[in-house]
Amino acid sequence: MKISFYRLFLIFLRVGAFTFGGGYAMIPIFERELVHRYKLIKPEEFYDTLTICQSFPGAIAVNFATFIGYKLKGYRGAFVSLLGVILPSFVFILLIAMFLFQFIEYRYVEAFFRGVRLSVVALIVLAGYQLLKHNRSWLGIFIIAFTLALIVALQAHPIIAIAFSGTFGYMVYTVREVIARVDS
Repeated sequence: MKISFYRLFLIFLRVGAFTFGGGYAMIPIFERELVHRYKLIKPEEFYDTLTICQSFPGAIAVNFATFIGYKLKGYRGAFVSLLGVILPSFVFILLIAMFLFQFIEYRYVEAFFRGVRLSVVALIVLAGYQLLKHNRSWLGIFIIAFTLALIVALQAHPIIAIAFSGTFGYMVYTVREVIARVDS
């Protein structure tokens, strides 16, 4: 499907404006918009892109918008997508800096943000479930459990856990590929 720069901007603007909780909370919304609603990318491409974007430093939403925009429309598409996803956050932070601190101690405002925090947890859990759903192998589940154990039980830094898990995954999948070649 061809897409205009305007439509691309609006997709990322809408996701940026109506998703609270950062990049991981945006993942299910990105998937719904890009894969299911507009059919701009296939589910496999979505998860491959997500994996690539998670491996780079910086905000995942920024990396993802830039990568998808570039994939769909080149450098200008990357810029338009990036602008769309960061513009709402910029405006919201500006407004908060200007006005919200006057009202932050009101119990209604505090209650609103407590509710928002809980919905963000739900969105992050949903993103994790979606990633797990597309990686149903026992090896994938083992790598997830291994990473979780490194971080939670051993209190390893997330970067160390990711490096170990990535190295382990590389070794196992490479060995599998070599065995498959030998067998055929």
